[in-house]
Amino acid sequence: MDVKLEKKKGIRALFRMKNLPYALGVILVGFIGWLIFRDKATTLRIDSQLINISTVEQGNFNDYVRLSGTVQPMTSVQLSPLESGMVERIVAEEGTQVKRGDVILELSNNSLSMQILQSEADLAEKQNILRNTMISMEQERLSLRQEKLQLDLEVQRLKRVYVQNQNLYNDKLLAREEYLQAKENYELAVRKRELVLERQKQDSLYRTSQVAQMEESLRSMQLNMELIRQRVDNLKVKAPIDGEVGILDAVLGQSLSQGANIGQVNNLTTYKVQAQVDEHYIDRITTGLIASFERQDSKHEMQLYKVYPEVRNGQFKADFRFSSTVPKNIRSGQTYYLNLQLGETAEAILIPRGSFYQATGGRWIYVVDKSGEKAVRREIRIGRQNPQYYEVLEGLQPGEKVITSSYDNFGENEVLILNK
Repeated sequence: MDVKLEKKKGIRALFRMKNLPYALGVILVGFIGWLIFRDKATTLRIDSQLINISTVEQGNFNDYVRLSGTVQPMTSVQLSPLESGMVERIVAEEGTQVKRGDVILELSNNSLSMQILQSEADLAEKQNILRNTMISMEQERLSLRQEKLQLDLEVQRLKRVYVQNQNLYNDKLLAREEYLQAKENYELAVRKRELVLERQKQDSLYRTSQVAQMEESLRSMQLNMELIRQRVDNLKVKAPIDGEVGILDAVLGQSLSQGANIGQVNNLTTYKVQAQVDEHYIDRITTGLIASFERQDSKHEMQLYKVYPEVRNGQFKADFRFSSTVPKNIRSGQTYYLNLQLGETAEAILIPRGSFYQATGGRWIYVVDKSGEKAVRREIRIGRQNPQYYEVLEGLQPGEKVITSSYDNFGENEVLILNK
């Protein structure tokens, strides 16, 4: 007996053997479509209470940068010993008011004292040698004069004998031999006197040259002695200018080398403020810019007058001088917070400063949608910045909301789901 089979209807009909390939085909097509048209953005769920959401604004952008500066004397002169030595006495401590030439430190140097004693002994020996030489030369000069006098007398006597014998010989009253002897004796005496005169002349020239050389040598030794005595005076470290002793890095018994930096003297009549500036502003910082700060309920203005070329650890130095009144009770080492004006105020699209900039460099930001349930990454372009705001050049419109807190925990996700 045949059993009549019940005909399947609805969902059950789809799973009939003959319909199964069609069902699998529909499922496969649907899966492929989902792969093609699905949202490929990576997402991350975060707690909205742990982030800062700010509103994009339209307003005036004040182009300035806030700097931290330290008060310094306009003029500071380094203290350095002119001679090496050991600290024997500290005359002026840090903070002492001094005049130019006042003694600050006294040093001692045994080696220098020995040099002085040796130089004094050499000078005394040189003086004795010169003195003995002068005495010897004077004795020689007197001896030559005496010899010349004797020769003058002998020439005069022999001349007289020669003339007498010549007259007698002419009168044929004297033998020719006696006449010739008298003549030869006279001529010999004359030549001896000429030799003595030549010797006196040469001796005088030699004596003059030798004495000049010895006197020059003596003057050199005396000058050297004076310089050594000056070196003794250099063992006293003196104030180079009128002012206040600033840093003084020296203690009793310390050995200091020549030219070592042991401190400074500050001229407290005028002051400057030296600030560290981020290298981000290196192309915009120029001399002549105006900075201002408030102290004791008064506003003071300063002018940038020197920019240092060297950049260290991402910063460079700049010096400011007062262009208005100087604050009362100003002290070296005080910290002033300067507002340095870089340009004119202009209308712009603004977002508050935040930690997001460290992660993005201002190239993109998370923008919260109108529902407030998610934030999407968007490319932007940031221009100028001041201590309060960033200037937005592209990518944002006033009224939009953005996440300005740190992005360190967001990774590379393009969408943030904001959990309430």
